[in-house]
Amino acid sequence: MKSFACLFLLAGTTLCRAETPADPWSQVMSLLGDARPPDVSNQALTLEDVERIALSSNPEMEVAARRVAIAESRVPQAGALDDPSAMYRAWGVPLSEPWNYNAAQNMFSISQTMPWPGKRALRTSVADSSVAIAKAQWRQTRLEIQVRVRKAFDDLVLAQNEMRIHDQHVGIARQAIEAARIQYSVGRVPQQDILKAQVALTRLAEHMIRFDQDAELARARMNTLMGRDPSAPLRAAATEVPLEKLPVLAELESQTLTTRPDLVELREEAERSRRTRTLARQAYLPDMTFSGGYMLMPSGSAFRNNYMAEASINLPWLNHRKHDSEIAEAGAMVSEQDAELSAARNSAFGQIEEALVHAVAAQKLARVYHDELRPQAEATLQSSVIAYENNKTGFLDLLDSQMTVVDVDLAWLQAMSDFEKSLADLQLASGVPIGYSDSQEGEVKP
Repeated sequence: MKSFACLFLLAGTTLCRAETPADPWSQVMSLLGDARPPDVSNQALTLEDVERIALSSNPEMEVAARRVAIAESRVPQAGALDDPSAMYRAWGVPLSEPWNYNAAQNMFSISQTMPWPGKRALRTSVADSSVAIAKAQWRQTRLEIQVRVRKAFDDLVLAQNEMRIHDQHVGIARQAIEAARIQYSVGRVPQQDILKAQVALTRLAEHMIRFDQDAELARARMNTLMGRDPSAPLRAAATEVPLEKLPVLAELESQTLTTRPDLVELREEAERSRRTRTLARQAYLPDMTFSGGYMLMPSGSAFRNNYMAEASINLPWLNHRKHDSEIAEAGAMVSEQDAELSAARNSAFGQIEEALVHAVAAQKLARVYHDELRPQAEATLQSSVIAYENNKTGFLDLLDSQMTVVDVDLAWLQAMSDFEKSLADLQLASGVPIGYSDSQEGEVKP
């Protein structure tokens, strides 16, 4: 990076002076610099490799899994009975002899409150809904990590391919400058051509600074998603992205209702609200408490050993203000959850449409760049090289032709990256897996 910064300053200084250096062509050739050092990272990971590591090591997945475990642990609690209670009562102890328990009635009992039949099952079903919500949140976290991994991977592949394109065109620039040097040696190339060459090569250096930055940022994001040190070395094994037929909008929308995790979560929340409302209405059904015990009567009683049995119920209809308020709150929650689900469904359909629009546009651009503009730019460059060697065009035209090829190549790579990111957005918007092509070692050839 430092060498490219020095290169940029060198070119800028030369342009400001607008003077021909003593050995102009050696000056221009020095702008190209030495070849970049090879990537020493020995970890060339495919998209599937990165995704597998991220899903197993990302802390966010661990948090989501813990939430599921917490929700599952609450299910047995929800349907369990209240704790039984034990009671001892000393009845009729004489005040004059407070220690004389033989003169008192000693009662020992155990009590258990039993909810009205059906309440425990409803409480369990509410807890089951909470488990389903936690699992939907886990799947949403998984989906978001998959999409973030896919985008970071695409950014790294794009940066790597941009670097490759840069290196290829540096080689072409060397050939063009060597040809121009021959022309300059016989006085056929003016000073303007030299300065123009410096500007063109500085543009290549400027590209490289940006490519390095993009690669480092993508690498840091990928390492973070995989739960590793952000500065750890990493190299992406390029994935061939076919410009295949895109999914049909209607099919995606029909599947989205059951595959998009956040919609499933909202649907489960709405169902939980309905069950909670039903449970609130059952508050008017009384709970019963049963007690049984043993009673030791005072000394001299005809029947000193006795047993006792007791049953009681609560009276919820005497506290109707409380229970009516609970029912109203539960009903309002149902309405709110239904409205939120409807709004989320509408938003999801809009996101799917937007992602499809972007994917179609990127697909068309990629095909235009690859099938039309690049062959035209290459043909123009080849024609310019031949014409320049035969002294039928100027060096500036040759440089313009080369930079056009560079721009087209970079635009094609960007369009392919945009297409892949649009597919990732489409997967996030619909929850439907958008098929990856088989990962393979190598480079994406324009």
